[in-house]
Formats: sequence, C-alpha cells, structure tokens
Amino acid sequence: MSDTFFLPCPRGLEQFLVAELKGFGAKNIETVPGGVQCEGEWELAWRANLESRIATRVLWKVGFGRYRGEDDIYRIAYATTWAKWFEPTDTIRVYVTAIKSPLKSLNFTTLRIKDGLCDHFRAVRGDRPYIDTEHPDMRIHAFLTENTCTLYLDTSGDALYKRGFKRAKVEAPLKENLAAGIIMLSGWQPGDVLLDPMCGSGTFLIEAAQMALDIAPGLGRNFAFERFRQHDDGAWRSLRTTVEQRRKHIPELPIFGSDIDPHQLSAAQANLDAAGLGRAVELIESDILDIEPPSDEGVLVTNPPYGVRLSSGEELADWYPLVGNVLKQRFAGWNCYFLSADMELAKRIGLKASKRTPLMNGDLDCRLFEYRIVAGQNRGKRVEDEQ
Repeated sequence: MSDTFFLPCPRGLEQFLVAELKGFGAKNIETVPGGVQCEGEWELAWRANLESRIATRVLWKVGFGRYRGEDDIYRIAYATTWAKWFEPTDTIRVYVTAIKSPLKSLNFTTLRIKDGLCDHFRAVRGDRPYIDTEHPDMRIHAFLTENTCTLYLDTSGDALYKRGFKRAKVEAPLKENLAAGIIMLSGWQPGDVLLDPMCGSGTFLIEAAQMALDIAPGLGRNFAFERFRQHDDGAWRSLRTTVEQRRKHIPELPIFGSDIDPHQLSAAQANLDAAGLGRAVELIESDILDIEPPSDEGVLVTNPPYGVRLSSGEELADWYPLVGNVLKQRFAGWNCYFLSADMELAKRIGLKASKRTPLMNGDLDCRLFEYRIVAGQNRGKRVEDEQ
C-alpha cells in the first residue's frame, strides 16, 4: 500500500524535483507552484530526504477531511492516529497554510489542531506532547483549501537545505537547494568546468562538487522519521550505506571559486573542509574584475551583491558595466549565470540576456540571468519573456 507525500521546493525548480522523484520510484506525480505531490512506498520518503537536492521537506499525508468551521478541524486532527507514529514525550509544533479558507484566524485554527492532537494522545496514551516552537521533535503541517483540511507529518525535521555540515556562515546566504537548482538550470554537468567568482561561503561550489562525486546531500545529518515508532533502523542504515558507497573518489575537480574578501574565502574553505571537499575545489583570492578564466569554456554561476544585500545602488550602477566588460573580453565560450534581485543588473551590464528565469531567494523576488558569451561580439539571442 503506497503513501502520499508532498515535497515543497523553491518555485521555478519543480521540474528538477519531479525528475528526482521519478528516479526514486514515485508514482502519480503532480506539480503545483512551489511543490510536488506524489505516491510511493515508504522507502521513497527515505530516499527523498537523503538524496533530493531540490526538496525543502518531505511531508507525509496522515489526515484529511472536509470542514466548515474550526470544530471540524479539531475533529479531523483528533481522528488522525498520531500515537501510532510518535510518543507523547516528543515535542511538537503545528504549521498552517491556507488558500481561500473562510476561517478568520489561522492562529486559532493552529490551536484547534494542537488540541485535537493532544486530546487524541490523552485518550490513547494517557499523556500529551508539549509545544516547542524552536526545536520541535515533530512538525505537523496543515494545508487548508476553501473546504478541505489535509494534515501532514514532517519526515524531515530541519529543512533539507540544511545539509548538516556547514560551519562558517556569511551575510546573505544562498539556500543550498536553490543553488543546486540553479546549477541544474545552467546545464552544467559533472566534468565540466564551473567557476563562482564571488563564492561567499561556497554554496555553489559545494553543491556542484557533491553532484560531481555523487554524494547524497543528506548524508551529513539526521531526519525526523528516525524518531518514528515504526522506523526500521536496520533497513534505513542499509540504504544509507548503499548510497554512501556510490561516492566517487576524484582528488581534484574542475570547480573553482574566488572572492575579493579573504574572510569569505576562509568561510568557503571551512565549509568545503567540513563537507570533506577541501582538496577537490580550488579557491583563490581575486576581484571578479581581475580574474582570468580557468579554461577556454565552462559555466560561470554566481550570486552577486545587490542593493538589499551588501552595496549601495550607486556603487552597483557603476560596477555592473565593468563586470560586463570582463565577461566580453575574457569569457568568450562561457555560459554565465547571475542570480540577482536587482533588475538594474540586466539594464547596466551591457549584455543581452538569452534567458531570464524567475526564482525566489527566501523572500526576495529574483531572476537568473543567462549570458552566453560569444567571441568577438555578444550574439546571444535575446529572450524578453520570462520562462
């Protein structure tokens, strides 16, 4: 008997999550903006948590019903067999998302779900879980439409973009699953040259290196499902071992990072070391305006500074044309990708974007600008419509 799962992901990357899920054996796959629903055996949840580079979470559908008011929501929560899956000693947190719901207060709805869950535990186990809004053992997600309530138990715990190994943090970080998706959007393949000339804490570099070496992104962390009462630890450990054994052992990769800030480079090196990739990626201290390409062709991908992040708008207005000149003069034969929330980049960089893909970086509405640099002149086809 198959289970139903919903996997949220960054908007614009659903196609890559679908491809991953098909590889994991998922069936009846349906996409919505910002997520994918599918069906599969329980091992699908294990594999998606362990191996998906795109998913934000893996939510397991455990309850469903129609409602008119908050009392119906309470009954749906009470009827769900929570005590089969975790203990009253586990702490919980309830999250509610709604589209076109007639209910006036999502806070009160959240409370009614909590009440239903806790009353279920009291009836079945004689005790109830307690709330922990910071680090809950179990996360319960409710999704409300105009007249239906679906309840999910979060199998992931911390969001999956928290890979488990990062040590050094920098200002304005890029989420790992978004970085992985951008690399996929670029068309880069293991073995190709990749350069991030403003690498910050090294997120693009680490994601690309893990792809090149077939390292599952979840190998460095634990998951909420490991606390579930029905968890088969032996089978889970066997799967993890199988996935770990796929790792390729290549001492050096054609992946390069640079940054003008030595503190950023130190953070990138610390994170590469923590991920076991310290020798696989080459880092150099350099301004993007001075950098020389490491090969005749490759993929340049970066998340440059923009006004809401690090620099003033006036500084950036002067800087963008200089970057465009560097690309035209030194990077012929390269495909270059810039993620930015600053639409002035496209106006001032002096190049015609061949593609502009809308993406969300946290709460920031961004575009991934693609520039195919051709020797002699910028002959890249211009695409005005966003894809």
